[in-house]
Amino acid sequence: MILVAANLRLPITMMPGLLPSLQHELGLPSSLAGLLTTIPLLAFAIASPLLARWGQRFGTELVIYGSLILIGLGSFLRLIPTVAWLFVGTSLLGVGVAGGNVLIPAIIKDDFSTTMDRATTQYTLSMLLVGALGTGVSGLLAARWSLTLAMAVLSLIALVNLVVWLPNLRFNRPASPTTATTATHKATAHPSVWRTPLAWVVTGYFGVQSLVFYVLITWLPEIFMHQGLSAVTAGTLVTVMQLSNLPMAYIVPMTSSKPSGVAAMLGVTGIGLVGGVAGFLIPHLSLGVAIFLNVLIGLAAGAAFNLSVVFFTQKTTNGDETAALSGMAQSAGYLVAAVGPVMLGWIGNALGWSLVVGLTAALSALMTAIGFVIWRHHTIYDRY
Repeated sequence: MILVAANLRLPITMMPGLLPSLQHELGLPSSLAGLLTTIPLLAFAIASPLLARWGQRFGTELVIYGSLILIGLGSFLRLIPTVAWLFVGTSLLGVGVAGGNVLIPAIIKDDFSTTMDRATTQYTLSMLLVGALGTGVSGLLAARWSLTLAMAVLSLIALVNLVVWLPNLRFNRPASPTTATTATHKATAHPSVWRTPLAWVVTGYFGVQSLVFYVLITWLPEIFMHQGLSAVTAGTLVTVMQLSNLPMAYIVPMTSSKPSGVAAMLGVTGIGLVGGVAGFLIPHLSLGVAIFLNVLIGLAAGAAFNLSVVFFTQKTTNGDETAALSGMAQSAGYLVAAVGPVMLGWIGNALGWSLVVGLTAALSALMTAIGFVIWRHHTIYDRY
């Protein structure tokens, strides 16, 4: 599970460091470069609900293995030195990554029911750590090796996963006539997540969380440069923000089972994101203040992401419901995340980046308020 999680962000986060080489060696136009991030997000939005249903029908372990095959196939198709194969491979691995995103929380719910906090920590920490390192390491490898060799080395974990996950297929539990009948009875007691109001609240939380994160990753360098910082400094600050996510991958799951743990983490999210983002409105921002704000935002953004995973497992009653809620939330959430940075980028260029900062702070406050609504309910099936 930890190895699968390690490969759920790396194929995407490694691409920014490789963009200069891709543009030079493949003639990739700047106008298409941004699609290397957008295409996986759209794949997440389209495939997530389907993968949740396939996991229930064919077995979670088997569908995860199929997803790993797609990640491996997509990763190595990108080694073919043409722009067309680059985008075909990116699309395939986007669907594969969606499978891991949706179904690993279901594995945690079913197979780690007594140690969900520890398993969630292992899952999110592996994903965030390897994803953050991939951004920096990919650029270093591309500077020393050929583009093809750098991408091949970074894709090796996809092949390792195909071997390591194989023993788990012994535990695959596809739907049988008996389990299908049981599922029908469960559906009678618990309606589809798509018809459950609180499931839409969880979806709203995940969507706003994704939007805020991808807006910050995409446009913070531009905001910093408008504050007078260099492009290199701006990029380094964004890396600092991403690395600051990591402590929360441990803290949030470990505190979420305590009576006020989720509420405390929601407070961290609200204070860190609203206060930290609003701090960018300070004129003549010094480097020291910028570093502090990025650490603050990184901790808060890490708390927000980890809380969304906690909500998937805590607010459902079995693995099938966890996968369904995860698929629903990620479908709508990543669709918002794919569109949001483009819209706010247009606003920044047309109306000024101060407005983007203000809107991002307001969205962060909205996300925190939504989180408190979710916290007040035991499961998504509670009545308001």
